[in-house]
Amino acid sequence: MVGVCIAAILLRSLPVAAGFAADGERSVVAGLACSEARPMLHFTPPKNWINDPNGLIWFDGEYHLFYQYNPEGDQWGHMSWGHAVSRDLLSWEHLPLAIPEAGGVMAFSGTAVFDRTNSSGLGKPGRPPLIAIFTGHDGAAHVQHQNLAFSLDRGRTWTRYAGNPVLDLGESDFRDPKVFWHAPSGRWIMVVSLAAQKRALFFASPDLKAWTKLSEFGPEGRGGVPNWECPDLFEMPVEGEPGETRWLLVNSVGGNGPTGGPACQYFVGRFDGERFENENGADTVLWLDGGKDFYAFQSYQDEPSGKRIGIAWMADPWYAGATPTSPWRCSMTLPREFRLVRTAEGLRLAQRPVEGLESFLRDRGAQETQFERRGMHPGDSPTGATGEVAMIRAAFEPHGAERFGLRVLEGGGDSTVVGYDAAIGEIYLDRSRSGRVDFHPDFGARFGAPLAVGADGRVTLTVVVDRGSVEVFGNDGMTTLSGLVFPGGGHTGISVFAEGGDLGLATVRILSISPE
Repeated sequence: MVGVCIAAILLRSLPVAAGFAADGERSVVAGLACSEARPMLHFTPPKNWINDPNGLIWFDGEYHLFYQYNPEGDQWGHMSWGHAVSRDLLSWEHLPLAIPEAGGVMAFSGTAVFDRTNSSGLGKPGRPPLIAIFTGHDGAAHVQHQNLAFSLDRGRTWTRYAGNPVLDLGESDFRDPKVFWHAPSGRWIMVVSLAAQKRALFFASPDLKAWTKLSEFGPEGRGGVPNWECPDLFEMPVEGEPGETRWLLVNSVGGNGPTGGPACQYFVGRFDGERFENENGADTVLWLDGGKDFYAFQSYQDEPSGKRIGIAWMADPWYAGATPTSPWRCSMTLPREFRLVRTAEGLRLAQRPVEGLESFLRDRGAQETQFERRGMHPGDSPTGATGEVAMIRAAFEPHGAERFGLRVLEGGGDSTVVGYDAAIGEIYLDRSRSGRVDFHPDFGARFGAPLAVGADGRVTLTVVVDRGSVEVFGNDGMTTLSGLVFPGGGHTGISVFAEGGDLGLATVRILSISPE
């Protein structure tokens, strides 16, 4: 959950400019034509504010996405659990509010599990329950504690457990439980953040109601961060090494991330049912994403293919309350598939867009464009494609170019630049001239993350453009960048550029959808 310290930042965000269109599709903001079409590929609510994804679970043929939601407005507050379901992670059906704020206690972030043996006793014969485990935020008492709600109708309606809270330490920053069944020890495990102390606490339970403390982890990783929140813990196979697995512990940090602001870090190690041990040095810092708009990551439970798929909040809490959209505020990232691969530095996560994205675009009329240029001189070369929604796969041989890459959402002298800086070995996203950047001083900037040229001498990029966002996957997703953008209307150009020298080769394949 975007907790107390981050919430304070949200409440101090700059006001949103007036002039939104009533339907939220396109509008003129402060005299500037901005493309505010609702994203096609990214989840947004029908209206109002959202933040963290919650309770990600696959159950009975559906992917459930719960999320932090304000049913009363488009700024942070009155936090409750919104709800949607999907069969492909790209088309979503909106459902009624799942867990509302009650009695002045907000429903902060948490998990959903399928209690298949009815260990909780909250089900009925032949009807095991879905259980939501969430943080209750009692602002008046300055306390956060863990609570249960249950559903017997495939998650359509929810009832709070009469014995709440099930875990209360009397702490003001104790939040965001991730709960899962640990088969080797035959019990439920919870990892939950003691946020201000930058510690992850581990508890065990036979029935989801009575919890026993097992151990603690932290603080490790990035120093100088204001808090840890939104933990996730899961086991993954090591790609190409049969029988070899590791556990991944993820948390979100409220500042001092790779761009200076909030971000998600992760640790690789082992979990024996009681204790997590980091196999890297305590000061090793690993980021899930090097961009500015990737926070509060959570992964799916019970995914039927066995893949590890996750979603993050696509926003930066420092300016999320000021982003120029209406009637909704904020979105989720694309669902991503995660792989654990061995590199020279150790085991690292790699990411790619969820399977089915290309088919989804083709089914909606996407046009395919192929571009290839050998010995490309410095300058810009239009690809011949246009689109406000696009999936781009590109490969470059740097040769003598100092910087190269793609310009997307071009128009009126503006563009969003997805580039590679050969001098420092970094992919970057430059949105300083991407359209509307003046609504917050932290928005218009260039940010990047390290990426080495591949063993084949190439840099490969997969770029997903979705009207108001750009997500970049470098070299098969070893480095990723996520960023919001707010281009003007008609900004749909896509081109290749080189600076400071020639490109040996640029090949680009584009699936794109232009405005109607």
